[in-house]
Amino acid sequence: MPTPLNQSVADSALLTNSLPLGLLRAFVQSGGADDGITPQLLAELRLLARTPGLLVACNYGGTLCVAEGVSTETLPLGSAAVALRALAALPNTHAAVVSGRSLRDLAAVSRLPAEVHLVGSHGVEFDMAYAYGVSMATEDLLQQTATALHESLGFEKGISIERKPAAVGIRTRMATPDVVARVTRRAREIAQELGLHFIVDGSVLDLSVVEPSKDAALEQLRQKLGASAALFAGDADSDELALATLRGPDLGLRVGPGDTAAAHRLPDPESFAKVLAILFELRRAWLFGEDAVGLERHSMIGNGASTALLTPEGKICWMSHPLPDSGSLFAHILGGDPAGHFSVEPVKAAQALGQRYVDNTMIVETRWADVMVTDYLEPAPEGITSLVRVLTGTGSARIVFAPRPDYANAPFSMEVRGDELHVVGTSDPIVLVAPGVAFTVTSDGRHATATAEVSLAYGPVVLNLRCGDTEPTTADPAGEPGRRAAVAQESRQWVRELELPGMKPSLVRRSALVLKSLVHEPTGAVLAAPTTSLPEGIGGTRNWDYRYCWLRDGSMTVNALVDLGSTAEADGFLRWLGRILENAPGPEWLHPLYSVTGAPLSTEAIIETLPGYAGSRPVRIGNAADHQVQLDVFGPIAELIHGLGKRRGTLPDEHWRLMEQMASAVLARWHEPDHGIWEARRAPRHHTYTKVMCWVTLDRAMHTAVRFRRPVGAGWEEAANTIREEVLREGWDDAARSYTVAYDSPDLDAAVLHIGLSGLLDVRDQRFLDTVAAVERELRVGPTVFRYRYDDGLPGLEGGFHICTTWLIEAYLAVGRMDDALELFNQLVALFGPTGLLPEEYDPGTETHLGNHPQAYSHLGFIRCAQLLDRYLATVEEE
Repeated sequence: MPTPLNQSVADSALLTNSLPLGLLRAFVQSGGADDGITPQLLAELRLLARTPGLLVACNYGGTLCVAEGVSTETLPLGSAAVALRALAALPNTHAAVVSGRSLRDLAAVSRLPAEVHLVGSHGVEFDMAYAYGVSMATEDLLQQTATALHESLGFEKGISIERKPAAVGIRTRMATPDVVARVTRRAREIAQELGLHFIVDGSVLDLSVVEPSKDAALEQLRQKLGASAALFAGDADSDELALATLRGPDLGLRVGPGDTAAAHRLPDPESFAKVLAILFELRRAWLFGEDAVGLERHSMIGNGASTALLTPEGKICWMSHPLPDSGSLFAHILGGDPAGHFSVEPVKAAQALGQRYVDNTMIVETRWADVMVTDYLEPAPEGITSLVRVLTGTGSARIVFAPRPDYANAPFSMEVRGDELHVVGTSDPIVLVAPGVAFTVTSDGRHATATAEVSLAYGPVVLNLRCGDTEPTTADPAGEPGRRAAVAQESRQWVRELELPGMKPSLVRRSALVLKSLVHEPTGAVLAAPTTSLPEGIGGTRNWDYRYCWLRDGSMTVNALVDLGSTAEADGFLRWLGRILENAPGPEWLHPLYSVTGAPLSTEAIIETLPGYAGSRPVRIGNAADHQVQLDVFGPIAELIHGLGKRRGTLPDEHWRLMEQMASAVLARWHEPDHGIWEARRAPRHHTYTKVMCWVTLDRAMHTAVRFRRPVGAGWEEAANTIREEVLREGWDDAARSYTVAYDSPDLDAAVLHIGLSGLLDVRDQRFLDTVAAVERELRVGPTVFRYRYDDGLPGLEGGFHICTTWLIEAYLAVGRMDDALELFNQLVALFGPTGLLPEEYDPGTETHLGNHPQAYSHLGFIRCAQLLDRYLATVEEE
């Protein structure tokens, strides 16, 4: 099934697809040395194109069309009409024409569509009803004016006199200069005699009962449309009123001669049409993230404290500092070059030949024919981020260092100081140490960019970006190979100690390294993903910040590493949880997620200035799920403690205390409704999966107590039996022939597979067999399994979730459907990115990877399936 777009993007797509956009591109590329489009104007257009809400407004005659009058010459230029309509079709973009013509005449002559707002009578006439509301006194005055003009000027050649709702106009375009002079002088006198406003609008003279108010009209349009910036272009004196109101990021254009307050002048309407076409192309690229790189093709580097993402072309496109949920330094993945990037490429244009991880490490190599860049994050003291980029080869490389702190919202400058490039004006020191590299620094007034070209024929070039380091840094390019070798050695040693399955061991290794990189070693917390707002549907609004530690996700992540033989991460996570519980009013009041520091989250907010990946808005920071009730979280924690104790054969007192606290929380609240594992932003319900996890908490607590001779808590067994009986009774739906998402609901949810996978229900029970069949029938599409299909209160849809796919694989194995399990597992394997990473979701209809990347859920689910398949195949071989 294809991923639907949100309504505004869908409308825009339909409109822009119906327009001859090829005309605009050709028009933009056409020559024109005297078109008035200067480098400065282009720079300001680029900034304007990136404003959250844009209004593009202009006069009509002399600006949008060549001439005033009543003939076909007054049609807007074809390219201008297409560009204006195309702009109006874009999300959060509005177009308007504010003219001296009457609204009826403007609509008839311009033939502009409804999506372009029309305002007539010099900014007074917003709708046709205005003409019918004119008082009798005004009618009499306008009739008297028309009579006076006809008597005084009707004999003049080349002029025409017309009535408007609030004025009488004289068109002088066809008259000779001496006639125009006489007519203008006499018309001005008549206006003064009758107490009217005299307005010169190009070749039109208006005697108006109302004062020209294009300034007020522009302000009214701003307010009505919610525009955060405006472009206004005009050619007449009355347009200067609107131009004088422009401020901040606004842009004013004067078309043709005359005194003006506008910052830029264009020679004619054709040049203005070209500006509109350029603005459209710039804004569309910003809004829709044209040429967005597939999420699965990005590689991650990490060092246990920081992470960064790279495009297949070696561009650092995402990195935050100093904490995972801090403001971004590079956010290209959410906003293109203006959002910040750190790029390396051959001077001689060439396609990248490939990207790979150095074996058993998180070091990434990107290679071209004569250039290679090696990237890694090296260990550093807490609070310091140290990114190392090593350029090698025989050719020349171009370096572009374009940091944009705080999601590109913090202005700064840049200075070259010897072999160092200093970012100036930020709260933390940011220094790029680059021995032998001669950078050129440019600025757009808010942000600086440094560029350089280097020859690699004389040896490697080492770039070391250090953020947060207050001590002077000594460049040591000669020592870099040793530091890199130490990073690689530590990673390989960790991998050597893992117990890897025979099924897809290289992918399991890579998945394990990804999970380890998501562990924030200074605190023990675990990220759900290193990114924010990578969309669950292209163009949709399901864009969430995953740079936090969910108790559920974190427990499952370190438990997957425990299953592979690495327990240090679990110890760190449980210590982190213990610190949180020390400050909590009780275990039953744990939040679903926390910052890596253990602090509750700040309010969820939107970064309006970033367009999002492939135009998917909004970009969010923070996560409102922090305030939800999610009572399933105790189950994965209990499973972790149980699994860790089972592997080690010992149970520390502090781990048993945590187990008791989880059981205590379940006893206190299991009977309450909650928001569930999927964090539905709707009223709480009695979710089947939540109740299963409450049972799991007590079941694992009792098994752990027996194994390690600890006391079984009062009420544990009774509550576990009560929960089990209720789940089996209330969670089943006869019509669906399956266990469902919540009590009294017929809707399916892939998470209910845990009713059997957890051991609550025998996997041979017909009810579980029917549930597996129902999930397969209703939620599986090709290589992926959707969470659910019901309305969750959010607009738009999403892709299938990889972790749900792994649950179905596990369920297939549990019920003896080995061939189906292996087939779906192989289909999942085929979805891994070229460097072995998986995001959160996959849309089988559009074959698009979706969601934050890489996702802990996806990788831990894959590891478990590989282990289960390996054990199952080993058992079959023994038989």
